[in-house]
Amino acid sequence: MTTLIVTHEVDDVGHWLRSSRREDVFGPLGLTIRTFVDPTDEHRVGLILEVPDVDAFNQFMQTPEAADAMKHDGVRPDTLVNLLEA
Repeated sequence: MTTLIVTHEVDDVGHWLRSSRREDVFGPLGLTIRTFVDPTDEHRVGLILEVPDVDAFNQFMQTPEAADAMKHDGVRPDTLVNLLEA
C-alpha cells in the first residue's frame, strides 16, 4: 500500500462530506479514505488515501468517471495537489 495525501478546494464542504461518491468510485480500486477539512478555509479539504496500485489510481483519475465524480462533489480540479509518501 502507498499513502497519498490529496488536498483540493470544493464548492460546498458540507455537500462534499455527505457525498458517497468517493466510496462509490474509489471502493472498487481498493482504496481506504480518510477525509479532512481546513478549519481556516471554508473551501479547502484533504484526503489520506491508502492506495494498493498508484498507477491504476493515476489512470483512473484521467477517466470521465473520475471527472464526473469530482463534478458531482463540487471539486475544483485545478486546485488538486497530490503528495506521494516518500
